[in-house]
Amino acid sequence: MISWLRRLPGMNVSAAQHDVCRRCAVEPSPPTQQTMIGIALSRSRELEPLNALRHPIAGNSNGWFVWRGPEIPQDDDDFFAPVHIEHLDEYAPELEPYLALPPGWGVVLAPDYEDVWYDESLLDV
Repeated sequence: MISWLRRLPGMNVSAAQHDVCRRCAVEPSPPTQQTMIGIALSRSRELEPLNALRHPIAGNSNGWFVWRGPEIPQDDDDFFAPVHIEHLDEYAPELEPYLALPPGWGVVLAPDYEDVWYDESLLDV
């Protein structure tokens, strides 16, 4: 289980998540327990970079979509599989510090590389 879920049960925000949100000047908006993220399970964990976008929260989705590699295939409608947030550490543990970014934010991570940005168009889905 992801350590931040155990650490601050009620708030679900780790110190690393607070730090990222402070650097980005946003209020933390952590995903709640038992919500789903969309993960591209067909991509190898060794593939870089790690990409993540947060769309609006809807139903049991917390809005996060995560994949590895340079781009999302445009011809694969089943590219993302729903996975409970509690299992993220099995697929993309390096994303944990960024999870409290609110909808509209994106992240690209690779060794010695971090790009974090806000894109209002991510809210229009």
